[in-house]
Amino acid sequence: MSELILHHYALSPFSEKVRVMLGYAGLSWQSVTTEEMPPRPMLVPLAGGYRKIPVAQIGADVFCDTRTITREIARLAGKPELSLEGVDEEVRAFVAKTDLELFLAVMMSSVGLRVNIKLFRAMSLGQLFRFFKDRIHIGRTSNVPRMTLRQARDTTRLHLVDLEKRLQAQAWLFGEQPCIADFSAYHSLWFLREVAESKLLDEFSAVLAWMDRVKAFGHGSSASLSPEAALTIARQSVPASLPESPAASTLLGSAVTVTPSDYGQVPCSGELRYLDATRVVLAHHNSGDAVVHVHLPVEGFDIVRVHQE
Repeated sequence: MSELILHHYALSPFSEKVRVMLGYAGLSWQSVTTEEMPPRPMLVPLAGGYRKIPVAQIGADVFCDTRTITREIARLAGKPELSLEGVDEEVRAFVAKTDLELFLAVMMSSVGLRVNIKLFRAMSLGQLFRFFKDRIHIGRTSNVPRMTLRQARDTTRLHLVDLEKRLQAQAWLFGEQPCIADFSAYHSLWFLREVAESKLLDEFSAVLAWMDRVKAFGHGSSASLSPEAALTIARQSVPASLPESPAASTLLGSAVTVTPSDYGQVPCSGELRYLDATRVVLAHHNSGDAVVHVHLPVEGFDIVRVHQE
């Protein structure tokens, strides 16, 4: 069993992106099932306040956002094509659009009776109330341009037309082997097909065949781990050493917050230990002398110094 721990829940699309990538990479991992929305008391000491799911962990190093998680999977598996750094600009642009604008359009297109039934089966009445309240709050505070349901469905259809054209010419979106683009395009459509059981995909045979190929990777080999055990592992570990920061920032060594600029805008706090063009690392004290390093992307996040009184 590898040291990689994934904090996730079953119906999370971005968690599914990571799970099938782990299957493709052939990596074993440890599975911590977490709540669909805060509070997550066992995760807060690890992630420093970061509220999105999934979160990955290797000892006392914690990786937030799938951009940092996929980088670690690529490193562990020796498959650079699974990280943004291992692909060209065209693929990076596709992933950026697919993970935000197109993801939200597809998720809006998934809204319906079947999704609600599955949520009712998965949660208690109290949990459902908190879940919908949480998602409404995220929508109201989001900086992502809003769209109507009609616009979302039109955007989703155009997305499917583009994918169908690509996949009629080749097995994978950007060539003859999978890359990060395939997993980024898959997870929202997985929710649309598997959870919402939508008919929107029915006429796109090449897309459906491609989705079957991705699904066939499975989730790799995993073993269950309790949230308490994951926290104990972090507190008994030491973060991996960091290289010298190439970014000459006056914030290095300062207390800062790092906050998503799109949605789920809850700050992650800590001492800035490392910064480069793509990655920021915070030292977060989770209790007593225990320290974790929280890794986040630079793009799509705001870094602000904490002014201490």
